Amino acid sequence: MTSNALRILLVEDDELFRLGLSMRLQQEPGFEVVAEVEDGETAIELALQQPLDIVLLDVGLPGIGGIETCEQLKQQRPELPILALTSRFQKPLIAKLIEIGVKGYCLKGIRAELLILAIRSVAAGASWWDEAATIEIQSTFMHAQLASTPSEAEKLPENPLTRREQEILAMIAAGRSNQEIADLLYIAPGTVRVHVHSILKKLEVRDRTQAAVLAIQKQLISPDLLTD
Repeated sequence: MTSNALRILLVEDDELFRLGLSMRLQQEPGFEVVAEVEDGETAIELALQQPLDIVLLDVGLPGIGGIETCEQLKQQRPELPILALTSRFQKPLIAKLIEIGVKGYCLKGIRAELLILAIRSVAAGASWWDEAATIEIQSTFMHAQLASTPSEAEKLPENPLTRREQEILAMIAAGRSNQEIADLLYIAPGTVRVHVHSILKKLEVRDRTQAAVLAIQKQLISPDLLTD
C-alpha cells in the first residue's frame, strides 16, 4: 500500500455488507481501509487513535447510533470528513447531517463507481449528496426564498456576497466540487478556491457546508441562481 493512500475507516454493523464493501474498496488503487468497525463507540475511539482521511459511516448503527456518532466525531475531530451511508432517503436526516457538518450522503444502492467518486470528493473537501438529497437541498433554498416577505427582508443584514460568490455558493450547496464549478463557470480551479475562501471569511464560517447552511438561513443567494 502506498504511503499516500486514502485512509478509510469503515463503520457498518451489517457484516456481509461491510465485508463486501471493504473488499471492493481495497481493490481500488490508492484506497486503504484502515479499520472496519460495527458500532459508533469503537469508531470514535479509533478515530482518536488512527491517522484517517475519511470515515464511511452507516447512519443506522446500533448503540449510540449513527447521528450521535457523527456529532461526536465532528466534535473530537472537526477536520475529519464523513460520508454517510443509509438504506433509504429521509428528508430530516439530510438536514441533520448538514447541521452536524457531514460532507456527504449516499444511499446504499449507489453504484460502486459513484461511491468511489463520492469518497474521493468528500476526502478532498468537496460535498457529495445523492440525487434525491441534492433536489431536497435545492428545494429548501427555493422555499426559503419564497417564504421571505418584504418586512422580513428589511430585517436581514445587507448581503455581503458578490454575484459571483452567490453563484459559487449555490453550486457548493448542490454538491459540486471546485473542479466542477470551475468547468461550469470557465474559470481556473484556483480562482474558485479564492472565491470559496472569500465566502468563508465573509460569512465567518469554517467550511463549505456551514456556508451553505447559513445561506439557507439568511437567504443570501439570489433566487434566479437556484433554478437549475
